[in-house]
Amino acid sequence: MYQGNRITSIVALALLSAVLPGACGDGGAPDDVGAAPEVCERKGDDGSTEFLKRVGCAEDFEALASAPVDASLPGARSVKVVLDQADQNALYFQNSVLYQIHYDFVSSHLSGEGLPYVPPLAEFNATEYFTPDRRFVLGAVTHYEGPGTWALELSPYDTASADMITALFRAVQGASFFGAKLAFHPTSEAVAAEAEKLPADIPVVSTGDLYAGIDYQPLSLGTAMGRLHFAKAADLDDEYLSHQDIVVLDEAPNDISVVQGIITEEFQTPLSHVNVLSQNRRTPNMGLRNAMSHPDLLALKDKLVELTAGPSSWSVREVTEAEAEAFWEAHKPEPVTLPELDLTVTDLRDIGEVTPDPPEGEPLRDAIKKAVLAFGGKAAHYSILSRIPDLPIQKAFAIPVYYYDQFMKQNGFYEQIEAMLDDPKFNTDPAVRDEQLKALRDAMKAAPVDADFQALLKAKIEAEYPGHKMRFRTSTNSEDLDGFPCAGCYDSNTGDPTDWEDVLDAIRKTYASAWKLRTFDERTYYGIDHRSIGMALLVHHNFPDEEANGVAITNNPFDTAGVQPAFYVNVQAGGDVEVVAPPAGVTNDEFLYFFSQPNQPVTYLTHSSLVPEGETVLSAAQVHALGAALDAIHTRFSPAYGPAAGNTGWYAMDVEFKFDDDASPNEPPTLYIKQARPYPGRGAAAGAP
Repeated sequence: MYQGNRITSIVALALLSAVLPGACGDGGAPDDVGAAPEVCERKGDDGSTEFLKRVGCAEDFEALASAPVDASLPGARSVKVVLDQADQNALYFQNSVLYQIHYDFVSSHLSGEGLPYVPPLAEFNATEYFTPDRRFVLGAVTHYEGPGTWALELSPYDTASADMITALFRAVQGASFFGAKLAFHPTSEAVAAEAEKLPADIPVVSTGDLYAGIDYQPLSLGTAMGRLHFAKAADLDDEYLSHQDIVVLDEAPNDISVVQGIITEEFQTPLSHVNVLSQNRRTPNMGLRNAMSHPDLLALKDKLVELTAGPSSWSVREVTEAEAEAFWEAHKPEPVTLPELDLTVTDLRDIGEVTPDPPEGEPLRDAIKKAVLAFGGKAAHYSILSRIPDLPIQKAFAIPVYYYDQFMKQNGFYEQIEAMLDDPKFNTDPAVRDEQLKALRDAMKAAPVDADFQALLKAKIEAEYPGHKMRFRTSTNSEDLDGFPCAGCYDSNTGDPTDWEDVLDAIRKTYASAWKLRTFDERTYYGIDHRSIGMALLVHHNFPDEEANGVAITNNPFDTAGVQPAFYVNVQAGGDVEVVAPPAGVTNDEFLYFFSQPNQPVTYLTHSSLVPEGETVLSAAQVHALGAALDAIHTRFSPAYGPAAGNTGWYAMDVEFKFDDDASPNEPPTLYIKQARPYPGRGAAAGAP
């Protein structure tokens, strides 16, 4: 854990869209704007006002405020401001719909004709956010509707001095109807440090203060119809949910069967398994404080409803059975057809050889698709990771799907599965389905493993992986894929080679996880033929007691327009707490890392509750090492899933990582990348490999 500046104790995930230049939130007209008389500057209803030098009323602000671009902080509206130090500190409130970035406005209105010329964009960015002799001081005024706060904000990486911030603050304060309520909101650790030097009469509001006034957290936007079902996350193991349910929960579970929508009382992380699943299912997922006791929801308990999770608000209404049936029929997902498995591969293959680099001119994605047929999605992607220069990963090998198929055939499990699929009660009654699937898993966990395969595996481990417990990780043809990530569908297990039966138990348990109820229902929802699945295994040393574990995505989920690229990171101290679904009351370090910016600022959204106040899970050097790895991963997989593959939408890889000192106990923990897969949300290309 590492000491550093802190903006706040608990910070909202959903704030960043509103504070970044070029990004914004959504909401209604500003309210409670103060007692000062409002004198509008705009005349008439002309919506083409390009800028104002004074914002005299709520209508002025709304005329300039930017439209929502993403599911971020609900009820937030933002207007960008420009202070021109070359023109006697002239202040401009720019139309942030017509001019989404500062450069577009100043290059159109403040260049030439007696004013200094505005340089090209690259030079502008290099000087106007980072140099002390800059011409402009650039910021945004955001109205946060929930807490009723007016906040002046800079870009997280802006190096403006306290004097510059003060000048901009005073100018905005004196030229706006909300001036008496204006506060400064630091948007990164670096900006917060500079804000400590501001005059005492400039109020500083923390992100935690803003977060405290938010009741609604939009995560996966959309509309769905279903029966409104209340449950506690801890009870889901013993409770059957229907794919026609919209479920209200006290907190986000680590795993959930197919449902039409999710509402959690405790706010979630965008990287939680349930949100990744919701993104892929295109079903609404939202956080709502006091959801379990919300009167609007309780009034509709166990009734058919329509739930809409929007970028700034949510709604629920009762619907008829006919409406619901029509909705379900119209929104059936397109069936996913898995290509035929490649059962010709029988060697235990070193990971670097699983997915060879394609010949020049051939798509990387085709190479991944081919590797998946014999080695599954996780191993296929891990193979590519293993050849990225200087990327830290564990030495590994892959057990092809041939041996899963062999295990199933030798023990008669395919016949058992056929019998289940032909049983009408199995297909209609979740309790029967659960019971029969458990019987199958129990049988798989006790079944013999082919002797020749055992000998091959034992020789491989003894020769190349001595002295360590081994991790056997699922790598199926129906997970970690673009269009069907199936996050959390399968279970990996650890075996100790000094007790060979322990290794066999690990393999059998991992194979058996293909037939969990939730996993089975997920495949059914997507129309996957259960007979077509196969499981390979990715095998490497186990991480016994890592010092930190985390998940990241290689793009900024709060700015899908690409104006402010950043890495979004969730990390927690130790390895005992689930990062993507922490226990109630436990928070992670969550931050945006603006790796491509000159001073590489970090904006912390929440801080870990498991480290002392004022400390962070990762040091600055570790954050930089992680950033370099995420940058390399994002670049390498772009030819498969990103712009280099012709995807014009938002693209990111979902990356799991750890920091561990097992190799060098006397040195600081070092980074290891565990896996990478295409992130399904916000612009990821459709279609499974």
